[in-house]
Amino acid sequence: MRCNYTYPTGHQIMEAFWTKNPVKDVEPPDLSNDPEYRQRLQYLGDKQQNCTVRLSHVTLKDSHMYYFKFITDKADGKYTGDPGVTLTVTDLQVESPERVTEGDSVNLRCKSSCALTDRATFIWYRNSQPLTERRDRNNELLLQSVRREDSGRYSCAVDGHTHISPAVQLNVM
Repeated sequence: MRCNYTYPTGHQIMEAFWTKNPVKDVEPPDLSNDPEYRQRLQYLGDKQQNCTVRLSHVTLKDSHMYYFKFITDKADGKYTGDPGVTLTVTDLQVESPERVTEGDSVNLRCKSSCALTDRATFIWYRNSQPLTERRDRNNELLLQSVRREDSGRYSCAVDGHTHISPAVQLNVM
């Protein structure tokens, strides 16, 4: 996350930190002291001219509005960057038809609201086991002439990333 700020002339920064969802009249906590963030938040800047941070291993619950706060040596010298930085974390999802009959062709789609590169390669899983022959640049898994043995929990991932989508149950009748 990046921020740009200028503090008033004649002020010296005493404290500078990132916080989330500030509450009026409550001093916001420094995320680097929060157990949920302590190991994942890395300051890349010097906190004087550059307040850039890197948040690693993000999950859906990291979706928040984040603010950079600095406190100067003056009595009224508390400032919060406004409007802040919005972090939206998205998840991969498998789209699947609700009902499938034996002999049908089924198309499963791995979707993400993230912008993926054209070179993204998808890996498909059935019951947590990779379908190695199904590694493809296409985000769709085509199962032709399905049988009952094709029933199971299907999930997908983008090759090179550790996150796997939540599994979707496919029942072949």
